[in-house]
Amino acid sequence: MFVHLWIPVTLVASCLQTARNATQASLTATLGPVGAAQVRFLYGLPFALVFLALQLAVSREALPSIGARTTLFALAGASAQILATVLMLAAMQLRSFAVTTATTKTEPVLVALFGILVLGDRPSVAAWESILVATAGVVIMSLRPSKYSAGLLDRGGAPAIALGVLSGGCFAIAAIGFRGAILALPGGSFYLRATVVLALGLGMQTSLLLVYLLVFNRPALFKSFSVWRVSLGAGFLGAFASQFWFVGFALTSAANVRTLALIEVLLAQLVQGRLFAQRGTRQDLVGMMLIVLGAGALIIASS
Repeated sequence: MFVHLWIPVTLVASCLQTARNATQASLTATLGPVGAAQVRFLYGLPFALVFLALQLAVSREALPSIGARTTLFALAGASAQILATVLMLAAMQLRSFAVTTATTKTEPVLVALFGILVLGDRPSVAAWESILVATAGVVIMSLRPSKYSAGLLDRGGAPAIALGVLSGGCFAIAAIGFRGAILALPGGSFYLRATVVLALGLGMQTSLLLVYLLVFNRPALFKSFSVWRVSLGAGFLGAFASQFWFVGFALTSAANVRTLALIEVLLAQLVQGRLFAQRGTRQDLVGMMLIVLGAGALIIASS
């Protein structure tokens, strides 16, 4: 009944995450990468708890017991996602919004490999081909030969790309960690297990970052309270996007979800043009065509 539900769920998550990234990027200049990352978790946690309370009230399901395996997987996912978010926001300070989004999306191949090693998820041959085609599109968009720009070392260049790729690797670990946590829960519907892990992960992330900022960067923490309206919007979008991501992870392999999520690169191009007045190139168009081709092939392969 829910075999193909992960497809619209992932598309909705991608749209919400693009909006969240744009909001967070606007906070980086004021709060710094760590402070802006903290906004996503601190202001997202209350919404995740509301989502969980509503689901429990409507479904009348019992709250699944959280064991050590779920906790360890969630902690790995939470820690990796914090680092991934900080690296992504740091890259956005050096390079364009869309290029940074593209470099972080080198993750699907790593997600597939980690999924095989850790969870036993095994993509089909057709799925692997789709992953590689879509990832090739991301790589093409990430490389900036002098014909299309002032050179790789300009506008952040190599350091920004390195940060973006490292961010993508951390996002891959986070995806596997959260899917592992969802699968490790002993009972409950797929949507309830997804929301339990969402609330657990955001609780861990909020605690870790609050301790870090209180010790090392109190000004960034206090500044986030002064821009609470924007922070609240980023937190809501982050929690709402994560709700859909986690439902996707509960329904299919993380590799499928994260490959289809490459549609974010196209959405980032639209956001970049409208909000940041940054234009794409022919090279970007070629990359986007490969991403669409790979995503479409994945949907067909999963049908």
